[in-house]
Amino acid sequence: MSQRTELYPDYARLAALPEKILQFGTGVLLRGLPDYFVDKANKNSIFNGRIVVVKSTDRGGVDAFKDQDDLFTHCIRGVEAGEAVEETFINSAISRTLSARNEWNEILACARNPEITIVISNTTEVGIQLVEDDLKASPPESFPGKLTAYLHERFRTFNGSPESGMVIVPTELVVDNGKKLRDIVLEQSRRHNLGEDFIQWLNEHNHFCSSLVDRIVPGLPDEATQKELTDTLGYQDELLIMSESYRLWAIEGGPQVRSVLNFAEADAGVIIEPDIDLHRELKLRLLNGSHTFSVASFFLSGMDTVRESMENPELEHFITELTLNELAPAIPYKVDLERARTFGRQVLDRFRNPYIKHQLIDITVQYTAKMKMRNVPTLLSHYEKFGALPARMAEGFAAYILFMKPVETDGKSFFGERNGVRYPIRCDAAPYFEALYKEHGTDYPRLVSSLLSDAELWGTDLSHLPGFQEGVLENLQSLVSIKVADED
Repeated sequence: MSQRTELYPDYARLAALPEKILQFGTGVLLRGLPDYFVDKANKNSIFNGRIVVVKSTDRGGVDAFKDQDDLFTHCIRGVEAGEAVEETFINSAISRTLSARNEWNEILACARNPEITIVISNTTEVGIQLVEDDLKASPPESFPGKLTAYLHERFRTFNGSPESGMVIVPTELVVDNGKKLRDIVLEQSRRHNLGEDFIQWLNEHNHFCSSLVDRIVPGLPDEATQKELTDTLGYQDELLIMSESYRLWAIEGGPQVRSVLNFAEADAGVIIEPDIDLHRELKLRLLNGSHTFSVASFFLSGMDTVRESMENPELEHFITELTLNELAPAIPYKVDLERARTFGRQVLDRFRNPYIKHQLIDITVQYTAKMKMRNVPTLLSHYEKFGALPARMAEGFAAYILFMKPVETDGKSFFGERNGVRYPIRCDAAPYFEALYKEHGTDYPRLVSSLLSDAELWGTDLSHLPGFQEGVLENLQSLVSIKVADED
């Protein structure tokens, strides 16, 4: 649909609000969480500011946003306190969408706007990295390079005034994302000789806030659901997103940050505290960690979505035991066990959400990095606390090894096989596993030993954990036997 303003009586008032946020990224997570909070605050006359969105990649374009006046439909479907939640509304938080490659000068012009005091980003986990960059390019290659150039333009425009400093909130799924982004921006500033005055301004008047986001936003629903929604809404929306009702955006900051991010007043899902470690650990270890430990088991069992997996009694029992009895007690952070298990039960309820069809294959993207970051610390902590084999973790790790077995590759793309059907292995470690399986073939004892003892890959030698290698091997051999039997 090209024009939706006629369906939105409050659009004229909201469209006139000034731009206050620059957002790097157009993805569904940003639109389903930060943009949701801003839109809600605007509708309640709290924040009263809109978002300029920067599209940083070459994939796709900004035409869909421009065709729809930067409006999009957000469908919320979930369960809260046992009650079904269903809400559909038009989000008007975005004022315009700019292409970094084609409209960099317009983006720099935003740095000269005194009312734009916030930067938000989600450029995937690999986006927050230090690379050789040209800050004078239009645009610089990396996100930190773009941000450094943007902040330097702002510094020059306002002569480094204290009030021109910004609140910068990355939402990439990287621990201490704000601190890491700040360190990269400072290093880029030094490498490009931007001056000590600029570095001092960055340190003293800008707030790089680490943050944690938690909301399942799969994006476009399946075709049947899209058709049903289109018929109900009476219009076609190329940018429609669907999300669960649960939402959390934990931001590290004090009173000054809270005063700038005052859209937090509109929803209890925004938490601004000096320390967000507890929120991060609960989410990382119980939601992300349970996903990562269970996804291969679910997928290789023939399931395609999280919801479908939770409807299988055996798989539901597996992830419940994993989450509540192995992960929750072993979180590598000081947390009350009952609080952890309460959060874990919330996670399981979210997985059962009948409205969200979260594709398992999407959870396997960068599988090895996720296993290392999310689950290896919890596995080590379990051994430190209990000194015994966590059986469900061993089972999940074995399924991961089998999932990562490539059966076809052109050297760039890798594919595994489930029931005679190819599936993509979208993981940087796919070449590693190809070499591993070529070297050891069906000699699974040597394969498992070689993999687990690779301290360079895992940051530690997992083969030394009592009983873990044996547990993984036993489960892997069992899974292979089942796979062979199914193929016969």
